[in-house]
Amino acid sequence: LALRAPAAPPGRTFSTSAGCRSTFNVQDGSDFQDRVVNNPKPVVVDFHAQWCGPCKILGPRLEKMVAKQEGKVLMAKVDIDDHTDLAIEYEVSAVPTVLAMKNGDVVDKFVGIKDEDQLEAFLKKLIGA
Repeated sequence: LALRAPAAPPGRTFSTSAGCRSTFNVQDGSDFQDRVVNNPKPVVVDFHAQWCGPCKILGPRLEKMVAKQEGKVLMAKVDIDDHTDLAIEYEVSAVPTVLAMKNGDVVDKFVGIKDEDQLEAFLKKLIGA
């Protein structure tokens, strides 16, 4: 059994990585519904896993690119081992899988690693820039 970092305390906690608050960890299905599906802003959903090497490269890279958009887009991180139901619901068959969601609908997605230019293009398309 892998050791896990202690879970964040209950309530609306945000990841403070890179000093940006545009990224958050999804706590459960209703949290996903509230903060992703019902969000008026576009949200990039990063489906990842602790054991996934490429996820460890893509995650921080994507967070950095999202932070550069200055709040025009948010990023939700979903650990597929903690949230298998969400992974199944969104047909995630490999990690990393990144979904672009707008008004609760998946409008774009990619699987695997992307470089910063590709991520920027992906985000700009989502934001409509």
